[in-house]
Amino acid sequence: MVFHFFKEENVYELEEARKESELKKIKRKREQELEELRKTKKELEEAKVVLEIKVRARTRELREQALGLEAQIQKRTKDLEESREFLMKTLKETKKARELAEEERSKTLSIINNLTDGLLVLDKKGKISLVNPKAEEFFGIKSKDLIAKNINTITVLTKFKFLSEIFKKGFVSREEFKISEDLILEITAAPITSKKKTVAVLIILHNVTREKKIEEMKTEFVSLAAHQLRTPLSAIKWTLRLLLSGDLGKISKEQRDFVTKTYDSNERMISLVNDLLNVTVIEEGRYIFSHTAVNIEKVIKSLLEDYKKQIKDRKIKIIFIKEEKIPKVLADEEKICLAVENLLDNAVRYTKIGGEITISLNDLKDKKEIEFSIKDSGVGIPESQQKRIFSKFFRASNVIRMETEGTGLGLFITKNIINAHKGRIWFESQQGKGTTFHFTLPY
Repeated sequence: MVFHFFKEENVYELEEARKESELKKIKRKREQELEELRKTKKELEEAKVVLEIKVRARTRELREQALGLEAQIQKRTKDLEESREFLMKTLKETKKARELAEEERSKTLSIINNLTDGLLVLDKKGKISLVNPKAEEFFGIKSKDLIAKNINTITVLTKFKFLSEIFKKGFVSREEFKISEDLILEITAAPITSKKKTVAVLIILHNVTREKKIEEMKTEFVSLAAHQLRTPLSAIKWTLRLLLSGDLGKISKEQRDFVTKTYDSNERMISLVNDLLNVTVIEEGRYIFSHTAVNIEKVIKSLLEDYKKQIKDRKIKIIFIKEEKIPKVLADEEKICLAVENLLDNAVRYTKIGGEITISLNDLKDKKEIEFSIKDSGVGIPESQQKRIFSKFFRASNVIRMETEGTGLGLFITKNIINAHKGRIWFESQQGKGTTFHFTLPY
């Protein structure tokens, strides 16, 4: 009985131990599960924190993007508004500019239509694009019959054929053309450029008929007056010569002085008349009469001999520089002598006492020309007046103060003589330091 009780007791203890063991296993399992739950909870909490951080960052990013987008929208709206205002302003200014351009165009057309000169505009192919009323009057034809037609194909403009030649040149400055007895035109042509390229040619037709007729009348009057004066002046000259030579009886020293002064004044008058006649002949285009082989060196030496007394009286030093052999030129010897004399006379007259004059004669073999130069140490020509030095009747202001006598025709005549011989003439001058004149003549 006791054994049995012991056995049951052991069984009970074993059962209890087994249960306790299972409970411990269950407890450990639950603890492990709990630990895993804690770990998972921790991971979830950490994930939650990371997620919250990301959410906050993304929220901030989205908020910033939203703010930036709003700013861009505002800026774009402002830009569009400014563009609109600028466009409206530009349209307003364009409209105003167009109105001004239309007004200027109307003014320009009004000026063109009322000009006393004829205007003709040709494109680069020679087609007429503009004809003003005055040009219509000159042509005797309406502009509608000329516009868009080529200048070379208009048969009605037979007497204006020179226009096609002028168009080919592209630039002409003040060339005269006699169309008829009642119409003389002065033509000027100039290129119209755009971006440095010629796009058209403007031809200006100026009616100089009245001026030419007046000039012709003046020339005829001067010629007539000069011819009429020459005869009595020559008679006075020879009478005074007879008095001075004693052929009409002896005269006192005082009388001789008065007659000499009168003779000199008469000589100046004869010189003036000769100059006026020379100018008349030049303007009539019949100044050069004959061409012979002329030795310029001999012409210069002959003139120096003629001026020997004046050069000596003014104590002027003459230097003559020339090459060993100077070719002859085909020229009117009398006129070339007059040209050199005019230049020598000016040099002697306006060089100070004790001054120096250098005459040079060079052979320009490469150009087949001879070059004459005369350099003085005189008063020079004021720079502001140098452009007018070859003009008719012009005398520089400093020269007029020095010497009131003079016609202002010498250099005008000289230039025309050289030009008529197909030569060139020019000068260099500095006021107070002298002048050098040059001219060339072809072999």
